[in-house]
Amino acid sequence: MKALDAALVWLRRDLRAEDNAALFHALKAARQVHCAFIFDSTLLDELPRADRRVEFIRDSLVGLDAQLRAMAAAHGVDGAGLIVRHGAAAQELPRLAHQLHVQAVYTNHDDESYAIQRDAKVRGALADLGISFHTSKDHVVFERSEVMTGAGSPYSVFTPYKNAWLKKVDAFYLSAYPVSRHAGALAPRPESDCSEVPTLESLGFERTNLHELKLPSGPVGAAELMQDFRERIDRYDDARNYPAVKGPSYMGPHLRFGTVSVRALAREAHERAAKGSPGAATWLSELIWRDFYNQVLHHHPRVVGHAFKPEYDAIKWDHGKAADALFAAWREGRTGYPLVDAAMHQLNETGYMHNRLRMVTASFLTKDLGIDWRRGEAYFALHLNDFDLASNNGGWQWAASTGCDAQPYFRIFNPVSQSEKFDAEGKFIRRYLPQLAKLPAKLIHAPWLARPIELAEAGVVLGKQYPHPVVDHDEARARTLERFAVVKRPA
Repeated sequence: MKALDAALVWLRRDLRAEDNAALFHALKAARQVHCAFIFDSTLLDELPRADRRVEFIRDSLVGLDAQLRAMAAAHGVDGAGLIVRHGAAAQELPRLAHQLHVQAVYTNHDDESYAIQRDAKVRGALADLGISFHTSKDHVVFERSEVMTGAGSPYSVFTPYKNAWLKKVDAFYLSAYPVSRHAGALAPRPESDCSEVPTLESLGFERTNLHELKLPSGPVGAAELMQDFRERIDRYDDARNYPAVKGPSYMGPHLRFGTVSVRALAREAHERAAKGSPGAATWLSELIWRDFYNQVLHHHPRVVGHAFKPEYDAIKWDHGKAADALFAAWREGRTGYPLVDAAMHQLNETGYMHNRLRMVTASFLTKDLGIDWRRGEAYFALHLNDFDLASNNGGWQWAASTGCDAQPYFRIFNPVSQSEKFDAEGKFIRRYLPQLAKLPAKLIHAPWLARPIELAEAGVVLGKQYPHPVVDHDEARARTLERFAVVKRPA
């Protein structure tokens, strides 16, 4: 006998029906279960009117709605589907729960600072209505305090965290929640909520180039991408380093918005790694990094806006008009360093940036230009399709040498040698900087070193078709070492 007459599942960054922890627990507990998504105006109002992520979410909701309908229909339930509202979630969710006469709301954890504050308000409003609020782990394999040191403290170095993660993980933690088995409890939607998923225009947003980029959305899109990656996963350990090669999984947005279960991905990677696939082992390590940065955010929320290592807040980053001009050159892809500029054009045009290039561009902003990592973090947060606060913050602090387990401050990416090593033929550069397309491979990484006749033959005039370098790397490296002297410790 189920304990509840009716429950509501609040879907957020878990836009799928299959293997969804909150949905499973609600279906097990209640005779009638409604599912809802709220376009949170508090968040949306902060975004530009053309935002690929909003379009991705909107399209993914169409797929989620179809998944819920099919799952319910398989149990003979007609009229089920997703309820979609638009407004401030802290007010809309309790209002909807009251209108549906539910006894409980189920949702999955979100440890970002805004979400924690919003959920506290929701919990209080629901309590005033006599409605309970239940949350579950779903976004990561291990969260919060599940993987700790022997002393009971959170890890601050990745490798021992990874070793502990691998020691703890087993079939139980990677198993799927059997949602379909209990889908007969999905409730028909009220007539007032039977309309289709709202259009972008009705939400106040414009269409982007998302469809031109051929990034499939929703659970079906996630499955398509994963099927394609299965053919390449065994080569991932090497192929992932080259931006002109189809090496990554491209699953970032799907992991970010939960159109795929992280348990399903980790399970496949873990099984393949156990059979000796070096590519799968490396990809599993990337998924573990994701868990690691989420536990860092949970235990050290100060990393949002501050260095993980407090003493690194003493670093004096460059400010003023000159720094602003350099920041503009970086974000607009006109630093004069082709790999950096091509990477920034990729981000601006597609919302995606290859992972190695995220490290290169972040290192360049902080170590070559001397600009505060927080400015770069905020720019990535605005433009990345797969923006995730924990991973973005962790990655930027790693590159800036201010975070836990960070890149040592004296190891500074050389944008030319990175280019020569990982885009040797200049294929990636030519794609995003067509004005350099006619330069031979040996010159495309550092055009300023080319002879005038070589530039002329390629149709390049430095300062016109392509800029001169905004800084000298060797001189910038020396300034960075001086900058970090404030936190340098004697050997």
